[in-house]
Amino acid sequence: MYDHRKLGRELGLFDTDPLIGAGLPYWLPDGAIVRHSLEEYIRSAERRAGYRHVYSPVLGKRELYEISGHWAHYDEDMYPPMDIGGEQVVLRPSLCPHHAVMYRARSHSYRELPLRMAELGAMYRSELSGVLGGLTRVRCIQLNDAHIFCTLDQVADEAAGALALIADAYRAMGIEGARYRLSLPGAGGKYVAAPEMWQRASKILAEVLDGAGVAYEAVEGEAAFYGPKIDVQVRDHAGRESTLSTVQVDFHQPEQFDLHYVGADGGKHRPVMVHRSIIGSVERAVAHVIELHGGAFPAWLAPVQVAVLPISSAEDAAAAQLCDRLLDMGLRAQVLDADGGSLGARVRESRLVPYQFILGPAESANGEVSVRLRDGRRLAAQPVGNAVAHVRELVEGYDTRLWID
Repeated sequence: MYDHRKLGRELGLFDTDPLIGAGLPYWLPDGAIVRHSLEEYIRSAERRAGYRHVYSPVLGKRELYEISGHWAHYDEDMYPPMDIGGEQVVLRPSLCPHHAVMYRARSHSYRELPLRMAELGAMYRSELSGVLGGLTRVRCIQLNDAHIFCTLDQVADEAAGALALIADAYRAMGIEGARYRLSLPGAGGKYVAAPEMWQRASKILAEVLDGAGVAYEAVEGEAAFYGPKIDVQVRDHAGRESTLSTVQVDFHQPEQFDLHYVGADGGKHRPVMVHRSIIGSVERAVAHVIELHGGAFPAWLAPVQVAVLPISSAEDAAAAQLCDRLLDMGLRAQVLDADGGSLGARVRESRLVPYQFILGPAESANGEVSVRLRDGRRLAAQPVGNAVAHVRELVEGYDTRLWID
């Protein structure tokens, strides 16, 4: 594995500046493409799975977090409140209180459930300077978050569905060897005091893991303050383990916010809140794929997907037309023309680009292109349309394979 902090800067993906502050990285153009591609992947996957996307403010009144329990159980990780217009407002440490009040703003029938509310939203954690590093520990986090409001008998299926989305996302990102952990409460006042609630939620998640057929370890002291969770653990370049994805069952916040739905009997019933994050924070997800792939990202994530290389200046015009065609097809492409040096030098310059389309006199005359893959394979000349369609199919299918013969 590579160190994403070093490689990310070398590749021009992200950087930091003392004037902006520690733990607040900024994204450079190529890094922004990787981030955007990952965000679009998860939005698309969530839409297909029945989620509806929302936006919510990054600020909330202190009272919001007092009701949710964050102020009592999570205040050490929160920034101090700001006095604005006679009210105290806080940078949010989590999105769930906002989603709870958004649910509460409308009446709901059991026919609407499960109601799946998703957001790619910013949240803020007051991390100590000594633990900050690269993209893995930051103070402003872009979280792929969602909250499912459902009946008790729907909880297991919703949690299992989230695990399936996580597995799909990991396949697309090329992540293998993830470890599953059932995170349970430990001793002390960090957790909401409700033994029956904890027992019921922990039992559901254990059954979901057993049903998924994945090996897992139960660990005390790693739960959220309001409920147990499934944590999907990955390792970085130094062997350090961290949580990338989570699925949580929450009976606490629906009670705190007095959430209801109208049941088939016409009475009011309390929903259960399932929290889930498929790729976790975008920052940590990008850090992991940088280290995992060494910058040679799967084609759908690559900042440049196709490099067009004319052999000589005589093919420059044809190369520019081919590049435009690729861009029109929704692919990220650029021309490395003959003024950039020898063909070999330009091939080396684009070594991390998944596909190199090479145009010589014969290819240009015949409407063909020679394809060189990032792994060194060279394919026979083929019609331009075939090559473009094949690359587009692989990219749109989030395939980690470079080519399918």
